[in-house]
Amino acid sequence: MESLKSLSIFFPAYNDAATIPSMVISAFLTVRRGTDDFEIIVVNDGSKDHTGEMLNELQRLYPQVRVITHPQNRGYGAALRTGLSSASKEWVFYTDGDAQYDPRELVKLVETLESNIDVVNGYKIERSDPLHRIIIGRLYPHIVRIIFGFRLRDVDCDYRLMRRSIFDKVQLTSTSGTICLEMVKKMQDFRYKFSEVPVHHYHRAHGKSQFFNFSRLFRTGIQLMSLWWNLVVKKHHLKNHQA
Repeated sequence: MESLKSLSIFFPAYNDAATIPSMVISAFLTVRRGTDDFEIIVVNDGSKDHTGEMLNELQRLYPQVRVITHPQNRGYGAALRTGLSSASKEWVFYTDGDAQYDPRELVKLVETLESNIDVVNGYKIERSDPLHRIIIGRLYPHIVRIIFGFRLRDVDCDYRLMRRSIFDKVQLTSTSGTICLEMVKKMQDFRYKFSEVPVHHYHRAHGKSQFFNFSRLFRTGIQLMSLWWNLVVKKHHLKNHQA
């Protein structure tokens, strides 16, 4: 990990008491082998379980850990925006706090870095989910790739290493899980350079997804159409930048 001078790692967490300690400790043990200049941020998005207590203890034990708490649940996108705006280092890495990805595979992302690369995006080797999520998870990327013009093979993989300076230009507004589409589309339209790395995806042992469930599909569809209208048809982000 010698390519990184400084790194912010952050995890959005919602009711992840059973998994967030292992995520933070794994990240700490991994990143300290490559740089002394790092921070680990956890955004506790209004958790109702013991996540807050676990994070308070981690913050006491590890001075590099910083906890930001939303008093009420504000949604996955809002948690990501808080984490990105709080990051202070040259590079930013994030993944979810539910342990479906392994923070130790960050090393694989760093190993692919070259001077012209701005974003290293993971893609799932194989999806480890219930059958209905696997089906949705296979259809969803094809649909959004067509309507948004994505060139990445796995836009839905929340395992990313990015230059922090990207977000001086890329302004995010989504509060739901569709923020990943907004983020990648805007980075792509602003011509940031991507590379892609395969990463493992593990069965969710605790809790349940806040995004892909049947009760939210209609709402997600509405949000997708709104994003498509603003990013593809109106291109507000490009017009605002030119202005």
